[in-house]
Amino acid sequence: MATLNVKNVPDRLYRRLQARARRRLRSVAQEVIHILRDAVEEPEQTSILELRGLGKAHWKGTDPDRHVARERRSWR
Repeated sequence: MATLNVKNVPDRLYRRLQARARRRLRSVAQEVIHILRDAVEEPEQTSILELRGLGKAHWKGTDPDRHVARERRSWR
């Protein structure tokens, strides 16, 4: 596993990083690794097939043709 040394971290930034790590019950090093991982990892792609049925309860009882017509009228 690689080692990363960071120098000249501003005091205020380091205190905020410490506080953030404390809130998440992590060490500063663990928190830095977590932040870096979130920053550089690509989000997992979601298949469009996985979206099937989402929001069904929200649209229950809504006539799609009327809804689309109403939306189109609002664009004018």
